[in-house]
Amino acid sequence: MTTFEIPTVETENFCLRAPQMSDLDAYTVFGASYRSAGVGGPFTEAQSFQRLAALIGHWGLRGFGRWMVADKDTNEPLGVVGLMYPSDWSETEIAWTVFEKAEGKGVAYECALAARKYGYDVLGLKTLISCTMEGNTRSEVLAQRMGATRDADFAHPDYGTMRVWRHLPPEAGK
Repeated sequence: MTTFEIPTVETENFCLRAPQMSDLDAYTVFGASYRSAGVGGPFTEAQSFQRLAALIGHWGLRGFGRWMVADKDTNEPLGVVGLMYPSDWSETEIAWTVFEKAEGKGVAYECALAARKYGYDVLGLKTLISCTMEGNTRSEVLAQRMGATRDADFAHPDYGTMRVWRHLPPEAGK
């Protein structure tokens, strides 16, 4: 039997936890919306289920992954944030997706900082990136707010040219 653990990380306002079956409705609403275009959407409910399951599987294959972000008080799913490194990616990325009803509540910033800290402090990674699609100025502003600097573009076979933002490890700022 293969087992693995998805750790829970708490921030001041949010809980980064393993995806649950109860998240499927919110994830399906996101997947069917225009907001999912940046991650290959829109998706059907079946495709959303497969993508939700893939979030869990990434943890098993890589030992890290993305968490479902939940409201600390209600456990309502608000988005997906964490680390990912698909086989066709250039390196490990801090990625964030915020569901529409959570927009503007600081979810991406607070949780992406926690994911970055996890990558450096727990996993011992030396550098991380975030990728943005052209025109996604909100994500670019967020990457800059996190202290990331613009790096070379990454040409993805499915998503096209992605702008890379490099997050240097804490010791680089010393």
